[in-house]
Amino acid sequence: MPHRVDAKKFSVLDLLEIDLSDREPLGLSCISGQAGLSRLITSAEINRPGLAIAGFFDSFSYSRIQLFGLGEHAFLERLTKTKDYSACETFFGYDIPCCVFSSSLLPPDWFVQLSQANGCPILTTSLNSSAFLVKSLRLLSAVFAPKTTIHGVMVEVFGLGILILGDSGVGKSETALELVNNGHRLIADDVVEIYSLSDRALIAQGANSIIAHHMEIRGLGIINVQEIFGIGSILDSKRIDLVAKLEEWDNTKIYDRLGTDELTTTILGVKIPTLEIPIKPGRNIPAILETAAKNERLKATGYFAAREFNNNVLRWIESDSSRAAYYHGDEEY
Repeated sequence: MPHRVDAKKFSVLDLLEIDLSDREPLGLSCISGQAGLSRLITSAEINRPGLAIAGFFDSFSYSRIQLFGLGEHAFLERLTKTKDYSACETFFGYDIPCCVFSSSLLPPDWFVQLSQANGCPILTTSLNSSAFLVKSLRLLSAVFAPKTTIHGVMVEVFGLGILILGDSGVGKSETALELVNNGHRLIADDVVEIYSLSDRALIAQGANSIIAHHMEIRGLGIINVQEIFGIGSILDSKRIDLVAKLEEWDNTKIYDRLGTDELTTTILGVKIPTLEIPIKPGRNIPAILETAAKNERLKATGYFAAREFNNNVLRWIESDSSRAAYYHGDEEY
């Protein structure tokens, strides 16, 4: 699950605290340099400092977390024998966020003393270097991803994430409540936090983890969805696959009746397929959204109902049957 932290103030201590609550923990513990736990981490990237500890500092990515694996650890052991620590003294002179030793490796005592003297935290993990790189990149990418908050409701319907937008009072929460009652899941009500992990995918979650799975229903008040409908009725986060914009029916507006108009909504530079759904008495909006979710899944398999309908109409117009019907109609006059 993404983490609600301020990326501009993300420190080594924040990393340790997130790690404790993460579902796929990095297994980090601090063994030295605790005075530097407030140092800021400003990048999701990880650096392997093999060249730096050998004395080559050109293009040294010192602002990243420094990962020591088997190779770097073996080189430190060699320096223990030669007692030439000058490169590492220069290494710690840079403003490094922290050093991480993978595979439960422990640094030599002299390296620990240098970290203490310079206030640079040393962390250890039982994960090997490859596993740590994969998990830390996933975790830190969520921390540093572009984010925004939007007024709306986020639900999962038949496996698809649907962001419901609309003016206050249009019925977003009531629609989501009916969907939850039908066995679907709520991600967030009222304020949705959205972050982008790539230029093609947006992830939505509740802006506040404490109230994310509560809903405000006019005339009923605040309800706890998890307590009423069970743990299976909620979800912490979900990719946005479809945006549904609810609006009061406007008799002067021409609404798409065939589904051939491919509308999109752009959020954080990502275009999301969008439906404009007019609200009026008698329209079953939850059923429409359930059908929309099934239709989107069909589109993902390559079947587009509106295009298929158009193609069928065109084939019929060009067929002998349509010509016969046309000429037969002329004979009646």
